[in-house]
Amino acid sequence: MTSLAGRIGRATATTLFAGAVGGFALLAGEAIAAKSRRYAKPTMGLALRTSMGPTAAPRLRLILLGDSGAVGVGVEWLSETVGGQLARLLADGTPETGERHVLLSSVGVAGSRSGDLATQVARALLGDQPDVAVILIGAHDATSLRGPGESAEHLGAAVRRLREAGVQVVVGTCPDLGAVHAIAQPLRQLTGWLGRRMARAQVNAVLEAGGAVVDLCAETGAVFRADAGTFCYDGFHPSADGYRVWAHALYPAVEEAALAAGRPAAEK
Repeated sequence: MTSLAGRIGRATATTLFAGAVGGFALLAGEAIAAKSRRYAKPTMGLALRTSMGPTAAPRLRLILLGDSGAVGVGVEWLSETVGGQLARLLADGTPETGERHVLLSSVGVAGSRSGDLATQVARALLGDQPDVAVILIGAHDATSLRGPGESAEHLGAAVRRLREAGVQVVVGTCPDLGAVHAIAQPLRQLTGWLGRRMARAQVNAVLEAGGAVVDLCAETGAVFRADAGTFCYDGFHPSADGYRVWAHALYPAVEEAALAAGRPAAEK
């Protein structure tokens, strides 16, 4: 009986080990395949500076920081990026605020991680100071297996530095990586978990640093999972429709930040 139990135990251990090795090999293979895919690159249509709205309207300086999402990789024209779509919404204004003249710029760099934000913040604060900064970061931190605590610490430091300079800050967290079509299952499921963990750490860090935060993973993930058209041809970066989903999720917080930027200092 003891011998039988021993044989069963050894067989079970061997099966589990083989399954683990096989699972690791599958994930490794999918990671290599995902890395070797052809991904979208920034195009010439994504100018770094533009303006929207009547020139006689109150002026608002809006700047984007972060990774490829801040640059708009995946689309051809600035108007299709999340920054361009936010600028249009802000320029149109509301019946209460009226129209604005929005000066849009970006210091984002495709492929950036949270540790790269310090350099971007320095660039953002050169010259005329922005009124509102929108930061989109986290996807590359998660996919490169950066620890969420360390990445969130870098993000919090960037938000704090901008706030100390008098800039209103809105952060869009790591999006739902579990919706990304460029990554096969089961690696996609693991990547989605890493992204959600990153987003949770980002929310806490941004709030502690005095910024506003929009959990793009929680608020827009379901749309990206349901509609393949929210991704561009590479299945990783958003399409114009995807950036529109992000822009509308971010807009209420960005509008509030714009209102705060226009208030007298005593009211802020």
